[in-house]
Amino acid sequence: MSNRPGAKKSSSQKVRAASNAGKGSSTKWIWVGIVAVVFVVGVFAISVGRSSGSSGGGASPSGGTVVPNGNLEYGQIAVSGTGLTQIPDSGPDPAVGTVFPTVTGQQFDGKQMTIAPNGKPHIIMVVAHWCSFCKNEVPRIQKWLNASGMPDDVDLVTVATSNDPAKGNFPAGDWLRREKWSVPTIVDDKQNQAGNALGVSGFPYFIVADAQGKIVYRTSGAVTEQQWNALLDAARSGKSPV
Repeated sequence: MSNRPGAKKSSSQKVRAASNAGKGSSTKWIWVGIVAVVFVVGVFAISVGRSSGSSGGGASPSGGTVVPNGNLEYGQIAVSGTGLTQIPDSGPDPAVGTVFPTVTGQQFDGKQMTIAPNGKPHIIMVVAHWCSFCKNEVPRIQKWLNASGMPDDVDLVTVATSNDPAKGNFPAGDWLRREKWSVPTIVDDKQNQAGNALGVSGFPYFIVADAQGKIVYRTSGAVTEQQWNALLDAARSGKSPV
């Protein structure tokens, strides 16, 4: 048998050569198919993960409604009334007894929402998506709401402020939907106009106001379940919890 390039191959050699060529082609297409399947499965998983993590607008066990779907990262804010100063480090809070300003903004789906004195006591909770205390507080309060129900004699509202894509857990809408947050929420603008008007001094931040919109008490930082109940009682009674 000659090894020269021009030598003719026997019939058995031709059969083996064709078989080997077919195996190589088949193997290549098998790998192409595997890669395609992996890609499709990955895209599907990401899509499912996003949709499940961004499910909003539905009924909540609290009796409220989960914050709506929407990609709004910054809202449009209008403030009327006198803005609040920050809580002083010591001494009495000068905001107590004054009426909190009216804040008109947008929810995550772009629909308008207003926080204003309306004849009912209020608790205004201000959160930031990157705040570690907020990330613990939101699910803790939501668990309480799911167990006890949304109070019908106190308006609970939220402002999501200090929104920053350079920080973790952004955007705020995705985070709050993952937690099934059922408290109506305004998205602050890039200038944090709503947060500044409300005198935010730390996160999470709470304003307790009576039925006339007069501030009864303000605090910032995590609260226990007992303290949360005390805030609700203070809004109802118009008396400071401390």
